[in-house]
Amino acid sequence: MNTSARYIIVVLAFIISIHYIISFTHEGYGRATSFSNIASKFRPSSSVNTGDTYVLPDIIAPPHEPSLNDTLVLDRQANATFVILARNSDIQGTVRSVREIEDRFNRKYRYPYVLLNEEPFTDEFKKRVSVLTSAKMEFGVIPHDHWFQPDWIDEEKAKAGRDKMVEKNIIYGGSVSYRNMCRFNSGFFFRHPLMEKYRWYWRIEPDVHFHCDLTYDPFLFMEDKKKVYSFTITMYEYQATIPTLWGHAMKFAKDHPEYVAKDNALGFMSTDNGKTYNLCHFWSNFEIADMAFWRGPAYTAFFEYLDKQGGFYYERWGDAPVHSIAAALFASRDQIQFFDDIGYEHNPYTHCPKSKKVWEERRCSCDQQRSFDYDGYSCMSKWDKFVETR
Repeated sequence: MNTSARYIIVVLAFIISIHYIISFTHEGYGRATSFSNIASKFRPSSSVNTGDTYVLPDIIAPPHEPSLNDTLVLDRQANATFVILARNSDIQGTVRSVREIEDRFNRKYRYPYVLLNEEPFTDEFKKRVSVLTSAKMEFGVIPHDHWFQPDWIDEEKAKAGRDKMVEKNIIYGGSVSYRNMCRFNSGFFFRHPLMEKYRWYWRIEPDVHFHCDLTYDPFLFMEDKKKVYSFTITMYEYQATIPTLWGHAMKFAKDHPEYVAKDNALGFMSTDNGKTYNLCHFWSNFEIADMAFWRGPAYTAFFEYLDKQGGFYYERWGDAPVHSIAAALFASRDQIQFFDDIGYEHNPYTHCPKSKKVWEERRCSCDQQRSFDYDGYSCMSKWDKFVETR
């Protein structure tokens, strides 16, 4: 074979090799830029199968481009959203919260966000928060009637109640805006137009911390296990803020036995079948829950009954005891989930996983010795005792 022929063969071989390499490299993007197609080429044998979701190791990607450690839900995703209630002044705290939930969980799942405010969010707020995630993020204004004190509330009576709490140095005792927030979170957030298309929500507050990697989808866990409500911290409520709430709740339950679940969790809150209340409740600044439960006939009737009593303003009923009592009455005990493996902090309280193995594998940043779970003000020991009595 002469020199020219050999040269031509070498060139042809080079061109064919280049074509093959380019074809292989672009194969995933050729099918609608599918992340699942791309991921399948890099899935190692050590992928963690958590039902229908695979968690892949971090893979470096160019700036501003979707990376393989972002959304990795290959087969299914819950109809779910994060919900954040914030003011424009909460920008720094909101940035921290979103950044942490993205780092610890959502960069792999890319669930959307709904942020709600009593007034329009500023462009600066939206820009600072939106840049933190590639997930869909919507910003909404709360309808006036869902937020502000209703006209039918006797303001003279409400003011007298606030003044009395101020005299006793009760936290937020004189705040009308705090009461607005508690009433909104009790009965209206799940009715907001931006929330109506979703079934599941994860409530996130500004300036909270998520201390551990979350290597599975808690929304799908809740859905698959038929749970309706979950918590990470439980504690006692201030008696002075809810002096008549328990009585009203028990009256409603007596008048509407059709709504009370047979295997309910009332025993967690009362040891005498509802005659007295031990003040235990789930701390609602962390919630992953089913809005079908809040939108259902039992809770709808319950909230409307409570709202008519005026206790959100005449006293200082919080959404935490309202949600907790409702979950304890209208859901079965098996439908309430304690997420021990989610490290969570809302100053001044922190829940840190008890298991050393979980703490290490999830790269937790919290101090297990400072976990609030068995502090004297915590109700966790009562929950443990309750679930063990089956």
